[in-house]
Amino acid sequence: MSNPKTPDAVGPVLLLELSDSPGSTLTTRVSSAIRQAVVGGRLTEGARLPSSRSLAADLGVSRGVVVAAYALLADEGFLVSRSGSGTRVSEGFPVPSAPTSAIWSADVPGLVAIDLRPGPPDLGAFPRKAWMRALRNTLSAIPDTELGYVDPWGTDALRGALASYLARVRGAEVTAERVVVVNGVTQGLTLLVRVLRAAGHRHLAVESPSNAVQRGVLSSHGLSMIDVRVDDDGLDVEALARTPCRAVLVTPAHQFPTGTQLSAERRAALVRWAEAVDGVILEDDYDSEFRYERLPMACLQSLAPTRVALIGSVSKTLAPGLRLGWVVTPPALVDALRATKRDDDFGGSVIQQHALADFMTSGEYDGHLRTLRRRYRERRDALRAAAAKYLPEWPIMGVAAGLHLLIEPPTAVNEAVLVREAAARGLLIQGTASMYGTLPPRPGLVLSYARGPVSMLSEGTRRLAEAARPAPVGAPPLVGRGRRQRHASATAEDYF
Repeated sequence: MSNPKTPDAVGPVLLLELSDSPGSTLTTRVSSAIRQAVVGGRLTEGARLPSSRSLAADLGVSRGVVVAAYALLADEGFLVSRSGSGTRVSEGFPVPSAPTSAIWSADVPGLVAIDLRPGPPDLGAFPRKAWMRALRNTLSAIPDTELGYVDPWGTDALRGALASYLARVRGAEVTAERVVVVNGVTQGLTLLVRVLRAAGHRHLAVESPSNAVQRGVLSSHGLSMIDVRVDDDGLDVEALARTPCRAVLVTPAHQFPTGTQLSAERRAALVRWAEAVDGVILEDDYDSEFRYERLPMACLQSLAPTRVALIGSVSKTLAPGLRLGWVVTPPALVDALRATKRDDDFGGSVIQQHALADFMTSGEYDGHLRTLRRRYRERRDALRAAAAKYLPEWPIMGVAAGLHLLIEPPTAVNEAVLVREAAARGLLIQGTASMYGTLPPRPGLVLSYARGPVSMLSEGTRRLAEAARPAPVGAPPLVGRGRRQRHASATAEDYF
């Protein structure tokens, strides 16, 4: 009779359903079932698994099968084994939040999806304890009157903290009176577009390529979007000057998605253009906090504070869920932007705004950013190394900054086929075809390294190489190649 006090008798029980996959080994089927349990949320971070002997008995397989499955999952980063504490689910391994049908490939049962699409930062890095301190400080200090309806353009505390931070870190020329607090970059941009429309603007120049979702949102607010090509020096200002635009949206610190930086010559030329046409530059400063191998360049707004609206948020540095962003407004547009914000809503969360102000002025924000830079640099280096190993012929574009890489295939590919082939292997990626607007697209993939860990980035790149190996060129190719030469200037026909 077995001793009821033995570890196996009191250890955890795990229900696993092994897929009936012809040709798959038992080890593969066991490891796949455990992956599904982790990704599906039945096994959470730190959860202890049954001993290899106990699980083997429950499944009716040899102990060696389970030992091999545990070892495989440990290599992949899903599990960790420690003497005395058994085998547990790794802490910090990203678990996708999408429904199961979106996570798993029907073609490859049990294959966990790896999401390398750009978007959110590492949400697990949100500084919960430090943010709780900021919230406690806020709730213990703010008067009751601050809990009512306050200025729709933001609390004095946050606007002051942002003015100080942006002047110190981004070189901005700013006062608290010119800061409007918004619910993220998208609201800031849409409010500015409405202000420009009311002032008589009919066109907005946008970079090609650029954020397709953002482009779609802005196009619904009354301005005609005109695409201007980006090359290795950033936005082609000469091509911009040939358009009827008097306003332009740019990402000069780290262009999305190419990763280029607007050169000093182009920055000066862009400011001269704005002066010549009595124009406005909308500067989307979306991930300027993350620079890895060079000193950050001051924001474009520092060169022309009367011509540039600087837009930013904490969506990449803290979390999108906070819905906190800002616009540093040119003096001539302050009153109009405040009025538009007041008409749009009664302002954001006062408590969250006070908490962010406390977080910034206490020094916690600076410390948090230093930690993130180290983490993201390690992941960027890992993704670059994996690309060099598995995709040595694919150039990596852009400067060492931000949270993504742009890689370009060495030959013409059908992007849709490649994305589909990757999805069939449990890899979610985003191509650039939809980002060019009316201009001819170039093949490319935008790969995020924000959500790591290193093992996932390496495995995802391996799957991408496997997906690209069949050379998906059965359909008409997306476009040809021709990298490292500067794009030719566009003609008027390119814009209309």
